[in-house]
Amino acid sequence: MATKLFVGSLSWNVTDDQLKDFFAAAGTVVSANVIKDRDSGRSKGFGFVEMSSDEEAKAAVDQLNGKELDGRAINVSEARPREERSSGGGGGYGGGGGRDRY
Repeated sequence: MATKLFVGSLSWNVTDDQLKDFFAAAGTVVSANVIKDRDSGRSKGFGFVEMSSDEEAKAAVDQLNGKELDGRAINVSEARPREERSSGGGGGYGGGGGRDRY
């Protein structure tokens, strides 16, 4: 198991420090980050926590998945590797639009 955990279903009010303190019950927290919207700065409702070892990460999943933080039951699971984003351009254009042009 990786030491980085995904934390979902977070309350909009949860801060990095609250997330770190909450996970400290399961072991040593290396980092805790609530993901925020780039434009508004508001929480997106999920974050990532990095524990100092695989054992502590597993303990955090076992102990904290489904527990309540700031009034919401959170989801804790192993973080998946970030997927590569294509740089092929296009920006969502194309696809035809449903009209035939002959």
